[in-house]
This record gives sequence, structure tokens and C-alpha cells, in this order.
Amino acid sequence: MSAGKRIRQLQRYRTITSAFARNGLGYVYQEMGLTQKLFHRGKEKEMRGTSIGERIRLLLEELGPTFVKLGQIASTRPDLIPPSILSELEHLQDNVPPFSYREVSGILEKELGLPVKDLFLQFSEAPLAAASIGQVHHAVLMDGTAVAVKVQRPGIQTLIETDLDILTDWARLAEHRLEWARNYRLRDVVEELGQALRRELDYTAEARNAERFGNQRARLKDVRVPAIYWDYSTNRILTMEYLEGIKLSDHEQLDRAGLDRKLLAERFATTILHQILVEGLFHGDPHPGNVLAHEDGGLVLLDFGMVGRLTPGMKKNFASFVIALRNQSTKGVIRAISNMGVVPEDVNKELLHADVDELREKYYQVPLNQISMGEAVRDLFSVALRHRIRIPTELTLLGKALLTMEGVVTALDPAFSVFDVAEPFGTKLLLKRLSPIQMLKSWLEDLPEYVDLLREIPSGVKQLSSLMRKGQVRVEVAVPQLDALMIKMDRISNRLSFSIVLLSLSIVMVGLIIGSALSHSDTLLWRIPVIEIGFVIAIFLFVWLIYAIFRSGRF
Repeated sequence: MSAGKRIRQLQRYRTITSAFARNGLGYVYQEMGLTQKLFHRGKEKEMRGTSIGERIRLLLEELGPTFVKLGQIASTRPDLIPPSILSELEHLQDNVPPFSYREVSGILEKELGLPVKDLFLQFSEAPLAAASIGQVHHAVLMDGTAVAVKVQRPGIQTLIETDLDILTDWARLAEHRLEWARNYRLRDVVEELGQALRRELDYTAEARNAERFGNQRARLKDVRVPAIYWDYSTNRILTMEYLEGIKLSDHEQLDRAGLDRKLLAERFATTILHQILVEGLFHGDPHPGNVLAHEDGGLVLLDFGMVGRLTPGMKKNFASFVIALRNQSTKGVIRAISNMGVVPEDVNKELLHADVDELREKYYQVPLNQISMGEAVRDLFSVALRHRIRIPTELTLLGKALLTMEGVVTALDPAFSVFDVAEPFGTKLLLKRLSPIQMLKSWLEDLPEYVDLLREIPSGVKQLSSLMRKGQVRVEVAVPQLDALMIKMDRISNRLSFSIVLLSLSIVMVGLIIGSALSHSDTLLWRIPVIEIGFVIAIFLFVWLIYAIFRSGRF
């Protein structure tokens, strides 16, 4: 690590630790065993009336862009974050002052190789919007095309990398000292959030996402996506077509423009569900600022920095969850959860079954127009949180997108039911999965793996045979229900012994009686009545054996 980087880390470390103390979270350092010499307690006492979630939100807002963005990304992980903290993260404010036009022009010239006046016919010095990572300016290309130019905030990459290095060190230390950090694999969580944040820093990735959504226009004709101008774009500059519209949350302006709010709600819900369940590529943050209503009643999608992707398997599992929840199938819901997430080996299956039963009963015989799909998914993730089931990031982002979308459409049309739109998608996916053509296609896709497996069998058998000749094969047999099996074996052997003893006693007694009858004489040996004594001994042994078997409880 260079000296300059180390100095930046120490300076930032002091800033972060002081912010922890000011927001009443200084005790975190005591739990992690960190020194308190780097910060002052300051205003910690003034925070006693606020909740932990609110303190965390205020802390993130104070620490700036990296932590605000991480908090926003973390708000998509209800399988990792408790609900009380999650609700506060959803209210994080991305209020940051814009950076100067002089800095904007310097970045444009450095990235695109020409001064602003040679690149654009017009360029607005005042930004249209400013956020933690960048800000957007209105401009006009030399051919008269109106564009929106997103410019990345200066120094943001260095700041984010410094903060992520610090958070990685803390996560490693927390896993060493705190059990909950080990259970939730905190280092993996930080790494996952860091990767998502780094993807947002790369504007070329956002541009490619925009083009992918643009390719969906053939199947979603009522949706517009801005075109990308690659000659004016880099990983720090993004130039796209300027599209105007009305925010879906501005109901008064929608009414003045004569737009049908009910139709907009249906189009918006259909668009997001089509992206999720058909395309497998969906907008990860469809809030009203990123979705506009065009004057012709269509939709305009903006900002593709946060995008979710679903594999065919994920789409199948999510559709199975929707159908199982709708059909009140506890086993179906548990199967969907197991297929969607990483279930710990030590999970309490009885408690998991009980929690899913409670979730199922919550929606039992409830009309579809009263069911919130986003809330149902959130409840699913709450169950996952309680049982330490890790849900893939894509599915948690899906839950966030559904909640956001559902809030928007409900505001547009309170009587609208997302389930009415979603159920046909889920049924269509299920029928497609069961179709012979799809089954054949899936089998053909797996065929090369089966061929490779068959090719490996001879060499595997040869290797096993070699190990067996050398005596290097160790065989371990595990019988999960060995005790129950032994009890059954004991019962069988006891019953068999009882039958043999009873049969032997009968044969001996019958032989003695018949012999006595044929000889017409008393069976005396040295004047001892053999039959009588033998009969008494046999009866005693018989009674003792029966008593022993019944006493063992394994008859």
C-alpha cells in the first residue's frame, strides 16, 4: 500500500469513527475491540432518544456518497437487514450539493479530448439534478440533438475505494469477534455491496444496460428508453437522448395533461413484470423519478445504474413461489424458498414450516385486490432472515423493485391489483416449463454434461480399482436411523426366541407324556418324578423368558 493511500485511509478512518460517536454508535468500537483514541464522544448523549435505525441513517447521510449509496443498496436486502433498520434506510436522502461547472468542463475535456464548446452547441452550466455519484446537465449536440449528459463527481472513485477498504477491514474484524457477523458472513455482504457500487461507477455498464432495455421495445411498444451516444460517453461520462415526461407521482400534472392514471398503472405494472418474468432483465429502482409518463400515454424509463438479472432457474423459482402462495401450498412455498436461497444445514425445519404456515395463513382467502405482491415477497425475505437463509442479490433486488412499483401503481389507482397482472405471467411460465418442447430443449442443453460423465466413467472405475488393490479405499457407512433399526431387530429376534422356546417346550412335554402312556408306567428316575419336575422347570423358564422380553419393551 502506498504512503498516500495509507494517509488517506487514516484521515478517512478518523472522520468515520468521529461520526460514529456523534451519532450515538460509539459502542460499536467497544464490541469490536477497537481503540477509542481516534475519535471523541461529542454529542453521543443527545442521540439517546432516537432508534438504532435512525442513528444509522443519520450516520450514513453524514458520511456522504459512499455510505449513502451503500445504504440504498443495503435497503434492497431484507434477508440481511432487520425491518426496523430497513425502514430507515429506505428514507435515506441523497441530498448533495452540485459540483462546479469548472470541474464539469475539466472532466469533459479530459474524458472526451475536446473543450466543451467544440463538443456541444449548447451546454447548460446549471445541472438538472445532482446525486451522490454524479450530476446531469442538459446539452445540445452540434447537429441540434437534445441530450442529457451525466458527469461523474470528481474524486468519487478514490473516496469509494478508500471507504470500501475500511469497511472490508471492519467486516474481517467483526467476524473474528462477533457471532452474528460470522453467521451472516459479513465480509461476503460487504464484498457484494461493494461490487454493486463499483458497477454504478462504470457509466459504460449503465449505457449497455440502457441499450438492452431499448431492445425490449419490440415487445413493449408503449415504453421509451433514451438512445446512447457512444462517441460522447466514457466510463465517467454518459450522454443519452433527452426525453421529457411527467413524473408518475405528479398526479395533478398527469390529470391536466389528460392522461389516464388507471391505464398508466396497468402499463407500468405490466412493463416491470414483463421485464422480470419474461426478459429476465428488470429496472432495479423504478421510483417515480426514473419512470416518466410521455404525452402520448407511454412510459419513459431512465437511470439504469441499478439493474437486476434473473436466470431461467430464478424466474422459474419465483413463478413457483407466486403460484404456491396463491394456491395456499406450504410445501410449495418451502420448496421455492429452498430453491431460491442457500438454506443452512442446521436450519430448524419444524420452525421454518411453522413460519411458512403463518405466512400462508396471512393470505388465506384474501381477495387478490387486497394482496400486496411486494409485501408478500418482503414477508418471504423476513422468514429467510429469521432462519439465516441467504437469498441471491438478484431476488432481493426483485423484491425491492416490486415494492417500489406497487407503491407507484397503488397511488395511481388504489383499486389496482398487481396479482391480477402477475398471475397470468406465472401461469404462462409454468405451462412453458411443462411443455414437451421446453423439456426436450432443457434435456438437449444438459446432454453434453451427460456425455462427458459417461466418458469419465472408465477412467474413474480404473482409478477406483487401483486404489482398492493398494488398500487405500476407506468405506464409511452411515445409517441415519440406526437406533430404530436395532430396536426392530431386537423385537424380531425376541419374537423368534419366544416361538422356538415355546415349540421346544411343547415337543419335550408331548414326548414325555406319550412315552409314559405307551409304557404304562410311572416316569420315575431313582424315585424322582421326572415329568412333573421337568414340567415345573420348563414352565418356570418359559415364564422367566416371557417376563424378560416384555420388560425390555421390544417384543
